[in-house]
Amino acid sequence: MKMRKNVLGFLSLVLLVPALILGLSCYLAPAAQRDLSTSPLASERANAPSPNNPGKLRIIAFGAHPDDCEIRAGGVAAMWAAQGHHVKFVSTTNGDIGHWKMAGGPLAQRRTKEVQQAAKILGIETQVLDNHDGELMPTLENRKTIVRLIREWKADIVMAHRTNDYHPDHRYTGVLVQDAAFMVICPFFCPDSPNLSRNPVFLYFPDRFQKPNPFEPDVVVAIDEVIDKKLNALVELESQFVEGCVTGHEGLIPRNEAERAASHRRIRDRFRRRFEATANKYRPKLTELYGEKKGKKVKCAEAFEVCEYGRQPSAAELKKLFPFFGR
Repeated sequence: MKMRKNVLGFLSLVLLVPALILGLSCYLAPAAQRDLSTSPLASERANAPSPNNPGKLRIIAFGAHPDDCEIRAGGVAAMWAAQGHHVKFVSTTNGDIGHWKMAGGPLAQRRTKEVQQAAKILGIETQVLDNHDGELMPTLENRKTIVRLIREWKADIVMAHRTNDYHPDHRYTGVLVQDAAFMVICPFFCPDSPNLSRNPVFLYFPDRFQKPNPFEPDVVVAIDEVIDKKLNALVELESQFVEGCVTGHEGLIPRNEAERAASHRRIRDRFRRRFEATANKYRPKLTELYGEKKGKKVKCAEAFEVCEYGRQPSAAELKKLFPFFGR
C-alpha cells in the first residue's frame, strides 16, 4: 500500500511539474507571445485602434488640459490627418477648475465637449482623462496609464510639454510622458498591454521658459494651409478663449450671436498673431527645412523639439515623420 501511494505521488508530480513550467513560461514570455485573452483589460485592448491603413503614421499628443494640444499642435495634426495619418490628442486632466465662474463636473463635461468638437474639425481623435485640474501627480498609476495609451495607439510619435513649464500639470504631464519613454518597450511593465517593439520619437511642445534650458526647435512646420481650420477649432473652446478661462468675467459672455461672432474674430486674430510670431521667431529653421524661397514666405508655424529620451531620429527620418517640407 505504501509503495502504491509513493508511485501515485511520483506520477502526480511528474504530471504537475510540466504544467507548472508551462504556466510559468506563459507568464514570463514577452507580452506579444502571451495569451492575455482572460486579462481584465482584454476587452479594452480589443477596442484599441489598429492600423487599418498600413504605412500611415500614428501620432499621440499629451496636453495637461483640454486646450493645450489644440493650441500647440492643432495645425500639424490637421495636416497629418489630411494625409490619412492617425492622430490622437489626450488631456491628462479634465480641466474642472479652469474657469472663473463654473467648476467641477459641469465644467469638465463642457470642456470635454469642446475638444470633441475641435477634434471633428481637425479630423483627429481626442480623449480626456478623469484627473482633477491642478492635482495631477507623477504617480506609478498615472505612468502606467500613459504607457498603455502610447502602446494601444502604437505610436510612432509622442508629443508633450517640457518639464520646466510654469504650470504643475504641464510639468507633471511632461514627467509622466518622459518616464514612459523607456517603459513602453519593456515587456514586463504593464504586462497586460503588449509592449512596443521599438521606441517612438518623443517631442516637446514649445514654451517661453529659459531656465534651466530654453526650448530649441528641431522641427518647424508651416501651417498656412490649415491655419483657418486650426482657428476654427480653437474658437470652439469658448470656456477658455471667449469667457476668459480663470481670469474672465461676466462681461465676456456673449449676449447674442453678433457678440459671439465678434468674440470669435478677436480670438482668431489673437491666435493668428501668435502663430505668425512663431514663424518669425524660428525663421532660420524654416528656411533650413523648406529652402530659402519657401521659408521666407511662411506666415504661420508650429515648432517642436526632439526629446533626448526615446528614439533619436536623423534629419532624414524627421522629414519622413513630418512629410510636409517637400511640398
